[in-house]
Amino acid sequence: MLPFVVGHGTHPQWSGAFALVAAQLEAQLSERAGRGNAPPTLGWVYFTEAYADAAEPLLAALRQRWPDVAFVGTVGIGVCASGVEYFDEPGLVVMLAALPRGQFQVFSGTAGLRAARPPAQRATAALVHADPSTPDLADLLAELSDRTETGYLFGGVSASRQRRVQVADGVFEGGLSGVAFGAEIHVVSRVTQGCTPLGPARRVTASDGTVVLALDGEPALPRLLRDLQLLGAGDAREALQPPALRKAVPRLRRTLVGLTEPRAAVSPTGSRPAAALRGSFGEEVRVRHLIGVDPGRQAFAVAEDVHPGMGLSFCERDATAARRDLVRMCTEVREEFESRAEALVPPATAAESASAAGVAATRGSRRASEVPAAPGMLGAIYVSCAGRGGPHFGGPSAELQIVRHALGDVPLVGFFAGGEIAHRQLYGYTGVLTVFCS
Repeated sequence: MLPFVVGHGTHPQWSGAFALVAAQLEAQLSERAGRGNAPPTLGWVYFTEAYADAAEPLLAALRQRWPDVAFVGTVGIGVCASGVEYFDEPGLVVMLAALPRGQFQVFSGTAGLRAARPPAQRATAALVHADPSTPDLADLLAELSDRTETGYLFGGVSASRQRRVQVADGVFEGGLSGVAFGAEIHVVSRVTQGCTPLGPARRVTASDGTVVLALDGEPALPRLLRDLQLLGAGDAREALQPPALRKAVPRLRRTLVGLTEPRAAVSPTGSRPAAALRGSFGEEVRVRHLIGVDPGRQAFAVAEDVHPGMGLSFCERDATAARRDLVRMCTEVREEFESRAEALVPPATAAESASAAGVAATRGSRRASEVPAAPGMLGAIYVSCAGRGGPHFGGPSAELQIVRHALGDVPLVGFFAGGEIAHRQLYGYTGVLTVFCS
């Protein structure tokens, strides 16, 4: 596989944005063709809702320009490329790659993922785009995960206030679509969550569907109010009266709930999860909305069915924690690639490279756009929550600038989703970064 190529642009008309993107891609492809590189076979296309109604002519234009390329993608409230976001404005991003044709398979509602046999020929991982109105979405993701060798999915839920469409060698609405990859396509993927726990991790000890009745053996609503420091250690009856609860509504609206499965809620030694102890959430936590309180039952409700034994932590979105954890995720990915590269280089050569890097570092800092991608990085897909985009990170394109500064100048596209997919779970308020390896 060869490094990927990316084009991006904005224009009031989709055709204008396509012309800008196509010119960028053709220039890069012409340069690579002169070096004998193979032509592209797979493309990713993400666009904002301003172009959603033009999805069919947009795909037709892509196919006409690159007839031998299979395209996948979807619509988002925003889209992104390396270092830049088009959020809540017209935007189009396209990435092309020359992958072996036998190592990927586009799937949709009309062309399902084949369960190849023997197992060695099965898909190892899959990029998934989903419609938010799809019934039993969590179950469908689990089923799709079971049909891959590693069980690893990555991607996100289409986000649009108008037409929610997906591209998978055609334009579709509803259900799941995407592309599955074979054993020769390697990826490194990580999740970042921009929420900070507000108190200790609790255990659900009684529940009724989405209603949490008891935490750690105590009525759930008083425990919630205490963890938010809205209730002292005394009698809870006054705080549960309508006047007091009305005063607490603004604080409750800012509060989210992090859930973990029973096996992850408490370690075999009985201690709480390390993620909760260090003040940030790991991949085992699913963040959901707090959707109501029930003073009569001293309970509260969340946007997911809850079962006794699950771990539960109250949390809130925090821009500072989100930036810190985003840097952590990108740094981990880059270090993994650099470690792989060092393992393939003889010790003497590695020492010379380290010395040269030290000399270069003394010449002054370089702009993020000049930082090269780590050895072996071909291209990346970044799916972030629509609730994280734009001003949450401090300014236009701030989130993608952080990614580029930490990760390096790797070709990247993605979108701002209505829910993020990683492993076999559906997340919220997260970023999912997936990098393709040489």
